Amino acid sequence: MSVKGNELMKEQAERIVVGKFGATYGIKGWLKVISYTDDAESIFDYSPWYINQKGKWVEYKVESWKRHNKGMVAKIEGLEVREDAHLLTNFEIVINPESLPELSEDEFYWRELFGMQVLTTKGYDLGTVSDMLETGSNDVLVVKANLKDAFGQKERLIPFLEEQVIKNIDRDAQRIEVDWDPGF
Repeated sequence: MSVKGNELMKEQAERIVVGKFGATYGIKGWLKVISYTDDAESIFDYSPWYINQKGKWVEYKVESWKRHNKGMVAKIEGLEVREDAHLLTNFEIVINPESLPELSEDEFYWRELFGMQVLTTKGYDLGTVSDMLETGSNDVLVVKANLKDAFGQKERLIPFLEEQVIKNIDRDAQRIEVDWDPGF
């Protein structure tokens, strides 16, 4: 446990929530961990973890972890007794974006798409990406329409199908070009 991460986290405009602490486990400072990552165990690939306690970012490192029943538990450095671990129950686990692996030029983290402008191949401005949905068959862009949308749309759901619907994503220009009917 360290408060030195506080300065680094203050500088970060973006923080990524990867999970949260659940109830304590045992008497030696272990906690249940609820992972929000696609592969639940990959939460342990990211280090250090940060917890916002009373407005300060406190850094924590995982000393050990294991699978337990249908979940996972972790031993956090510096937490030796149940009472200390209990103080972290329900806190969100946050990482710095730099902890994420580098992606190739044609791969994107969802968070990178938020706020991008979405245009049709004919130049119609559909709005900006406000969210992403995972549907099972394919991901879906949630696009918040412009206030003066000619088609009266407030929101559009556009399937994230590369080549079919998604024609181009330009990180620098913060634009996504789609083959999509603005009336839909």
